[in-house]
Amino acid sequence: MSTATTTTTVGGLKVVKPTVQSHIRDYFGRVRGGDLGSLPAVLGLVLLCVIFGVTTDTFTSTLNIANLFNQGASGIFIAMGLVFVLLLGEIDLSAGYASGVAGAVMAVLLTNHGMSWYVAIPAALVTGLLIGFLLGFLVAKVGIPSFVVTLAGFLGFQGVLLLLVKGGTNISVRDKFTVALNNNNLSVTWSWVLAAVIIIAFAGVQLNNARSRLSRGLVSDPWGIIAMRIVGLTVVTIVFTLLLTQERAINPAINSLKGVPIVVPIIGFFYVLWTFILGRTSYGRHIYAVGGNTEAARRAGIPVDRIRISVFVLCSFMAAVGGIIQVSRAASVDPNTGGSNVLLYAVAAAVIGGTSLFGGKGKIVHAVVGGFVIAVINNGMILLEFSDGVRYVVTGIILLVAASVDALSRRRAAATGNR
Repeated sequence: MSTATTTTTVGGLKVVKPTVQSHIRDYFGRVRGGDLGSLPAVLGLVLLCVIFGVTTDTFTSTLNIANLFNQGASGIFIAMGLVFVLLLGEIDLSAGYASGVAGAVMAVLLTNHGMSWYVAIPAALVTGLLIGFLLGFLVAKVGIPSFVVTLAGFLGFQGVLLLLVKGGTNISVRDKFTVALNNNNLSVTWSWVLAAVIIIAFAGVQLNNARSRLSRGLVSDPWGIIAMRIVGLTVVTIVFTLLLTQERAINPAINSLKGVPIVVPIIGFFYVLWTFILGRTSYGRHIYAVGGNTEAARRAGIPVDRIRISVFVLCSFMAAVGGIIQVSRAASVDPNTGGSNVLLYAVAAAVIGGTSLFGGKGKIVHAVVGGFVIAVINNGMILLEFSDGVRYVVTGIILLVAASVDALSRRRAAATGNR
């Protein structure tokens, strides 16, 4: 028997199954061939956490760990949407102010018109859908480059935001449900329930995938690798839940702070949803096909224009989600909501996480990992009292490195035939 593979019989069929050693060897072979995925971002995130953890005691406190989720959530949601657009080799420069417009629509309905959250939040989401359809239609049907269309949107939506908040007015949001989305926490009990659901669901998906592939006579990952994934996720989930269910309030007698931030399961929901759509549906396969070779996709019968419109719709929808979360965090909306560096950080998150600027390569996990990289950089440098100038320079350098890694890995993949 080969040391690289094992043979098993399933339903009368002989199935060749790789061993743990061959699986690991193949993985590093793909890495050397240019298929890096989110590996550089993960390594960078670990390195940044070690550096900030050593240089400041506050960074590793439970209060700060919880704040990282709250601080990075809005950018992660916007970056998730940008992944869809970047997969087609397009860009959306208006996503930041689109999030601001959606957040302002919600705030105006809640505060100025006294409507309930179950009216205001859907209205904000519909605003995002309409914005995305307009952008996508102009790009796909009129033929205007996405850079020009979304640059116009960047300027136009900034004006719409100013009109909604009447110039420079700050609109406070007092709706308890809305404010709780990115400020409150699950109870300790529900935090552990969430942890159990994550572990059981992940284990179930991994085992079901292996069983399904084996039953069809297809090669599946070794059981050892599957076990390592399940154990690894279990350890990480339990450690973070233990940390976040500890008391982290400065004065617990006045205001107790325990539990996983509410925004965490919201991030998890959209991560699972979009990962499933991209990886398990024909629509997701069509996105990758159009991003990889538009003309070939068109000849294969894929509705390219509809795909292009849809990714802008999804991008602006997720920008609206990010805007809602941003307004929830600040409990207000003003002319700067969605502006400043919101767009730049969201694009940086997607690219740093591993999504290619050239189209055809990217996953939702890249937005999540990249979003946490950005959040850790900002959080750590603020704790170390670095100036805004230093933070922008460091973030810019990291983005440039990520783009360089992307370009070099694509060149390497093309040279080794792994494209």
